Amino acid sequence: MSTRENQRWIYCQRPSGEVNESHYRLETVPLDSDLAANEVLIENHYISVDPYMRIQQSAKPNWEEPHPLNTLQRGAVVGRVVASRNAAFSDGDWVSAYTGWERYSRVHISAATKLDPQLAPVTTALGVLGMPGRTAWFGLMEAGQPRPGDTLLVSGAAGAVGSLVVQFGKKAGCRVVAFAGSDEKCEWLSDELGADSAINYRRFNGAAELDAFFKAERIRADIYFDNVGGTITDAVIPNINRRARIVICGQISQYSGNLDEVENGPRFLHHMLYQRACVQGILARDFNYRMDEMLAVVGPWVGNGEIRYRETIVDGFERLPAALSGLFHGDNTGKMIVRVN
Repeated sequence: MSTRENQRWIYCQRPSGEVNESHYRLETVPLDSDLAANEVLIENHYISVDPYMRIQQSAKPNWEEPHPLNTLQRGAVVGRVVASRNAAFSDGDWVSAYTGWERYSRVHISAATKLDPQLAPVTTALGVLGMPGRTAWFGLMEAGQPRPGDTLLVSGAAGAVGSLVVQFGKKAGCRVVAFAGSDEKCEWLSDELGADSAINYRRFNGAAELDAFFKAERIRADIYFDNVGGTITDAVIPNINRRARIVICGQISQYSGNLDEVENGPRFLHHMLYQRACVQGILARDFNYRMDEMLAVVGPWVGNGEIRYRETIVDGFERLPAALSGLFHGDNTGKMIVRVN
């Protein structure tokens, strides 16, 4: 073990616009495999890229201080134990952990979760049965409070979180209107995930055209699950029903170039007043301690095929920065994951 090397992507330059490889450097260092008691060494096979990583690169504090420069890019991983100093973890065990963009991770067992590949593919720990699943489930069920007959609008509906919100909404008895950026994604949302309507927002020239479409089709939201912000939100807010619940999960339209100087959104407070609506922001970390509760409900649905999911797998450890950048160009359907080897 002592002769092995570790490769790590170091976040070294703060982006002012779109994030890309120039904001990272690839570092090769000796592998630190001198484990302390109750530590494991993981060889990472799959590494997550997520939109929140760009938020962490803000120059200003958000839910935490900005990601420090010249440190490992943080992120979730799935890999196999290659050394252990705890009897509960054996060589070859599949585990998930929140470590970062590196080939090997040394972690305390309290930070590693053992996975059973017989129950579900191990990559689901980064998607439907991981942070995106937790975000979608609690974001919709607790902040959105869906009721049978509600109309649920979902932006970014073909992404890792949005595609699950669509399906959870249907299970809750909602009429679901989903937004995505291509006809192919819209077909998937309608044909496979059960959305009642899937709208390619790129076919509309701005918020005014989208607003006119809503009015012509008599689309009004009881719940709006927002992953995108921008034009879609500008058009949705004037078309909410009384007591609407607006769940702000992400604002990906603002992350490249407008993160620190955010564009003005719709002047919507009067709509909040008229409809006595509620706006609530949610983060996956709000529900970390309730992971088992989500898995108990959603896990069996995934196992028996009631919940469908897609993963966009990018091959090559060296492509991690490009994969992150691709999230902001719609390169993924479902969860974006980099396969290391």
